Amino acid sequence: MQTIDHWIDGKPVEGTSGTYGPVTDPATGVQTTRVALASATEVDTAVAAAKAAYATWGTSSLAQRTAVLFRYRELLDAHRDEIADLITAEHGKVHADGLGEMARGLEIVELACGIPQLLKGELSSQVATRVDVAAIRQPLGVVAGIVPFNFPAMVPLWMFPLAIACGNTFVLKPSEKVPSAAYRLAELAAQAGLPDGVLNIVNGDRVAVDRLLEHPDVAAVSFVGSTPVARHIHATATANGKRVQALGSAKNHMLVLPDADLDAAADAAVSAAYGSAGERCMAVSAVVAVGATADPLIEKITERAAKIKIGPGGDPTSEMGPLITRAHRDRVASYVHGASAQGAEVVLDGTDFTVEGKEDGYWIGLSLLDKVSVDSDAYRDEIFGPVLSVLRVDTYEEGVELINASPYGNGVAIFTRDGGAARRFQLEIEAGMVGVNVPIPVPVGYHSFGGWKDSIFGDHHIYGNDGVHFYTRGKVITTRWPNPEDAGVDLGFPSNR
Repeated sequence: MQTIDHWIDGKPVEGTSGTYGPVTDPATGVQTTRVALASATEVDTAVAAAKAAYATWGTSSLAQRTAVLFRYRELLDAHRDEIADLITAEHGKVHADGLGEMARGLEIVELACGIPQLLKGELSSQVATRVDVAAIRQPLGVVAGIVPFNFPAMVPLWMFPLAIACGNTFVLKPSEKVPSAAYRLAELAAQAGLPDGVLNIVNGDRVAVDRLLEHPDVAAVSFVGSTPVARHIHATATANGKRVQALGSAKNHMLVLPDADLDAAADAAVSAAYGSAGERCMAVSAVVAVGATADPLIEKITERAAKIKIGPGGDPTSEMGPLITRAHRDRVASYVHGASAQGAEVVLDGTDFTVEGKEDGYWIGLSLLDKVSVDSDAYRDEIFGPVLSVLRVDTYEEGVELINASPYGNGVAIFTRDGGAARRFQLEIEAGMVGVNVPIPVPVGYHSFGGWKDSIFGDHHIYGNDGVHFYTRGKVITTRWPNPEDAGVDLGFPSNR
């Protein structure tokens, strides 16, 4: 059986731990390959390669870095279909979703190509007699990224292109469930001319993660995943003196006001809740319907959900694929099975869905729950599957209070025709990303992505200006040069004259 190994110091490196993880096709449930899981020693080897490469990459010119990144951008664009196929084969999402993932990742590569503009410093001249003050930003050294299964190409591209553009070297730990896309990203980076050791990949599980968190030569850690793991990573890495950006779970709401275009709101709810099988941190999982909007909105959502074609991601007619593992599929189904006992009305139950001829795949259909309580498991937990809950409130104020009471504050949307209501909402709501008649408000690459509350741990959001600041540290330089005609030595502070 084929084995996916590590990528260290610019070349493939076979695993030596003797431990492997299965990689399966979610549409069939069949193991297609295996991935080597790194030991702590193998992580040390990758970090050592990154540290050695930093000695020259960290002082390389901006022109040298951007030349590599421009070539990388062209290679990624040329191979986007190939990488989307790798994503489909291991994650299960449909090809169009894989292409969309690549498009959003390319945005950050394009941002990194403009790093000279983003790294410009500041200068204040003549702050005192013959005294200038300059502020510059410098790279950190070796940085690490730990990424989830649901976006095996996009999330790595949110991290390492910007990190290496800033002059750092990088160690990436992909999800062991979907390792091939990240490996291909590294191969293409080498083809673009990225020097050996600047980008390294170690596949692994918690052993690899914990070693990265404690390694003395790793200066910073970026993470995207669930809140319990994000909290652990933040606590552990900061205790070891590292800076951390750790993005966690979400419970994204969509508030629908009585004046909203209900057809547009229903379209948005279906695409945002069920797209990519709900396996994305920006999925809308809770619709908050104000007043009399609930019944007609549910009717429209139900009509649209019935038309969604579920099937293998490689089938061009499929609009939604399977879930990532059988265990995850069963976990998602359990929320639908338990909903009635917790007071909800099950409008659609997709838990018995299967695909003929591929019954061993990790299939589940679309589920819709109405009259969901804020105390129920279906509302409180991040389900990460195609389950949409509808909560009913009487007023705008009640809806905002309900949303703001959630421990998560990742993304939120409002659907309305009232500009005043929308403006009020975007100021009053406690979330890091807000959409107005936009169900999934993921920012473009030159703005930063990240939530509030238990959806993020650390002070910096990912990519955009926050990403540049996270992967660099500031230095302020105060300079005084005497005039040529001056003589003598003055050991005092400069005057303010």
